[in-house]
Formats: sequence, structure tokens, C-alpha cells
Amino acid sequence: MTTHTVTGRLVLDDRVAPGRVSIDDGLITAVDVDATGVPEDAAYIAPGLVDVHVHGWGGHDAMGDRDALDGMARALLRRGVTSFLPTAVTAPLDDLTAFAERVRSWMPSAPGDGAEPLGFNLEGPFLADARRGAHDQTQLRAPADVSPETIETLTDGLRLLTVAPELAGATDLIGALSRAGVAVSLGHSAALVDEARKAFAAGASSTTHLFNAMSGFEHRSPGLAVAALLEDDAYVELIADGIHVHPTLWELITRLKPVDRLLLVSDAVPLAGTGDGRGRIGSLSVDVDGWRCTVVGTDTLAGSVIALDTAVRNVVASGVPLPAAVAAASRNPLALLGITDRGRIAVGQRADLVELDDGLVVHRVMRRGMSIDA
Repeated sequence: MTTHTVTGRLVLDDRVAPGRVSIDDGLITAVDVDATGVPEDAAYIAPGLVDVHVHGWGGHDAMGDRDALDGMARALLRRGVTSFLPTAVTAPLDDLTAFAERVRSWMPSAPGDGAEPLGFNLEGPFLADARRGAHDQTQLRAPADVSPETIETLTDGLRLLTVAPELAGATDLIGALSRAGVAVSLGHSAALVDEARKAFAAGASSTTHLFNAMSGFEHRSPGLAVAALLEDDAYVELIADGIHVHPTLWELITRLKPVDRLLLVSDAVPLAGTGDGRGRIGSLSVDVDGWRCTVVGTDTLAGSVIALDTAVRNVVASGVPLPAAVAAASRNPLALLGITDRGRIAVGQRADLVELDDGLVVHRVMRRGMSIDA
């Protein structure tokens, strides 16, 4: 049995406190909160981050081969992400089926020095043309037009799926998948508020990148964003790069949503972490210029180039307390997926931890108690 102790400022559910965490064989076996002898400038110790919406990182594409998935997992871990969902964009159904099969076969042999895959996320093809954003228009589908047999080939390992609720067959698909334990997120949608509320009632539980590619606050015809903010049980994703959503609206979100329903996601593209340049996401060419990624020749945002640790720093700088920011990037996304064995600093939890300095920069990551320098 391997036993060791981590000391620092512990980021707990509701506060930050000096303490020590004892770890045996990858599990937390004791937590000594308010421990004496911990330096005031000790590192923050937080639960490992969890990115449930990420298309790639460091030049590695989630829809690529096993080497690409290995590279993506390793690159994410060094940004404090200990668990993630490789996320596909809209593509031909045969390609999505192949993606699902590839992730399923890769998961048992995913690298131990990388973020752990929890399954996969499909952002498409069940999206509204009017709000498709950076998705291939020719490959969009209504749920009613896809056979149950095809849906079944995608379900094993599927943890999260985006659906525009106004599409034909969407309500039936939402109900079937939610009953099967798949989290359904509403997004890329022009739905009016009543359509969105019916979808939440049918079993949808989250909202894909709130405010982006969705109907919003038109005062005579409110849309999906309004429904998501007023539905207390609904999770909402936020891309906190300051480009996708103006920071003033971050305060609106945190005032309206219960603290356990905010999800920080990166929505990072494969080029993220590699600097400026041109690449692809799905079938579309994209340009990265600074912090902005757009479809070539347009102003359409095509995802972000941040990692989840940057999102945490950004929302803390905006005034969100550190425990709430960390929860939005760890405990809350896990709760969406029904995963309870990690995401907290508590006895019995997996020792998936991240060490942060005063600037909330990642210095060290622990996955199942194994320490890896960032």
C-alpha cells in the first residue's frame, strides 16, 4: 500500500482552509482541515478539473486516431484536467459511429499519465440550421430522420448529447436517452421559451455553451437562454474566455443559477495551446488569432483556445469565490454525469487533485494519487 500526504490550502465545498490530505492507493483516506503548521502561502489543493465539452488540445483532435486521443489526454492533464469527455462535432453518421467505436476501444488503454476519459460527448448532428454556428450544414439531422438502430450504435459510452428541442423527434429522443442515463443538453437552437421548457420537462438536464448559438433575451419572444436560467435544475455551460460571453453576463448567470448548476467548459478546438494558425474542426477550416477562433472567412466563433484552468482563473478574477469556481469545473460536471467517486476533497474520494499557486496556475496534478508535474 502506497501512503503519502499532501499539504496546502484546501479548496473545500464551501471554503478554503489550511489542511493535510492523506492518500492510500489512490484514495483519500483522511482530511485534516484547519491543520496547524501549514504556511500561509502554501499551494492551493483543489479537486482535479473535469472538462465535459472539449474537441481537442495541443494539436490533438478528439475525432482523430488513438495517438491523437493519447496526446489530447496527456496535454489536458497538464492543465489540471483529470477527467474529460472527448467531444465530436457534427459529421456524417458513419463518421460519428466510427468516433464512438474508436473512443470505446481506446478507453481501457488510455494513458495513465493523461486525463481519464469518462465516455464521449456528441455536439451534433441534431442541431438547428439557423443556429448551427461552426457545424457543417450539410450533415445536420432531425432526430425523427435517424433510425433507432443508428441511435443505438451511438449510445454505449455516450454521456452527453446536444439537441435542438424544436427539431422533429427531439422530445422523443430526449426522453429515451435520459431514461437510458445519457445527459441531454439543449443547444444550437432557435427554440422559444415554451419549447425549451417542454424539453427540460422531457428529461433534458443541461444547456450547451449558454448564450452562444441559441435564442436568448428578445423581450417579446424569449428563448432557450431564458428557460435555462429560470430552470433551477438545469445545468448551464459557460465558456469563460471573455469572448464567447461578455463577463458582465457571468454575473447574471451566477445570480440566477444555483451554485451547483454552473458548468465551466473549454469547448477547446484541436489547435488550442499551439498558438496562432489555421486548422480544422470537423469538416470546417478555422483560424486562431490570439484568443479568438473563427470559421475561415467569417466572424463565426468555432470554439475556444483556453483550457479549464484558464476558465477558473477568469471567473475568480471576475468575483466568483474560488470554491464555487472550482466546483463549476469539477464537482458540478461530474454531478451532471452521475459520477460521485471524485470531485471533492473528502474521505473515500479518488485522489484526483491539482496544485495551484497564488495566481491559480497549475504546478502539479495528481491522478489516482500519482503525481505529475505540469
